[in-house]
Amino acid sequence: MYKSLLKAVLTVAAIGLAACSSETTNTTGTKTDAETAAKQAPAGPPVPIAAKAAFWEMYTPAHAWAADLVPISLKSGEVAGVKNADGKAGVWTAIFGSPSQNSARTYVYSVADQLPDITKGVRAQLAEAWRGPTAAVMPFQTGDFTIDSEAAYKAAAAKAADWLKEKDNAAKPVSLSLGAAARFPAPVWVILFGTSKGGFVAVVNASTGALITK
Repeated sequence: MYKSLLKAVLTVAAIGLAACSSETTNTTGTKTDAETAAKQAPAGPPVPIAAKAAFWEMYTPAHAWAADLVPISLKSGEVAGVKNADGKAGVWTAIFGSPSQNSARTYVYSVADQLPDITKGVRAQLAEAWRGPTAAVMPFQTGDFTIDSEAAYKAAAAKAADWLKEKDNAAKPVSLSLGAAARFPAPVWVILFGTSKGGFVAVVNASTGALITK
């Protein structure tokens, strides 16, 4: 029953992925002794992160691009050498829209490199035309995004408990997509266990954490 929303979120998340040009955004500032020491210490293996941490990493350069930006979607991804688990991912892709520019822009945050397509940190793609909200794909306010991916995953996994107990299902990939649609009062997390053809889908209200069953 959630196929239409899932399709819409996945479609929006694909906007701009074919863009050939990109830029890496870095932050600058005064380095403390602790920060310098941390950089000199041996780095541990990269680990997946929750959605909110990645979202705000991307939000800052996106806001520099367009002060009137609105989030359109956020989606988990995978990068070699990092195992996604419990609602955390090695890659997150966000799409922001600018009503004044009639444009949307894709930002990717990764905890590790997978050259040439994925680089550690924030990477921005070229802006593309955006015609604004539709009933199936609407922007949302950052204040409505209160439930992080870990909590959304936990709620979804509880609902999918019986499916996950079946042979090999627990080992199947999990993807998380955040988006909004007119049929819902708030943005929602769409958590897909397995694939759209043979998997399990759970939808979680991103403002309250409640499972959506109707």
